[in-house]
Amino acid sequence: MNVLVINCGSSSLKYQVIDSETEKVKAKGLCERIGIDGRFAYQPAGGEKEESEKPMPTHNEAVSYVIEALTNEKTGILKSL
Repeated sequence: MNVLVINCGSSSLKYQVIDSETEKVKAKGLCERIGIDGRFAYQPAGGEKEESEKPMPTHNEAVSYVIEALTNEKTGILKSL
């Protein structure tokens, strides 16, 4: 089973997806400057780190970007939620 771990602050959101059986990190990332101009980072285990500027007026948008990255057809680690 995959577990999504989220650590939210007032203007940031850190996340990891962990395989609960092996305890290995499958992906991780960070949303920064939430409420300002926003920066998003995503890195699947063993893959290239992706960074981009994205509008994040609230934590809702940040969570949406996380889900979008994790389920991305090309670089995502999950087929669906």
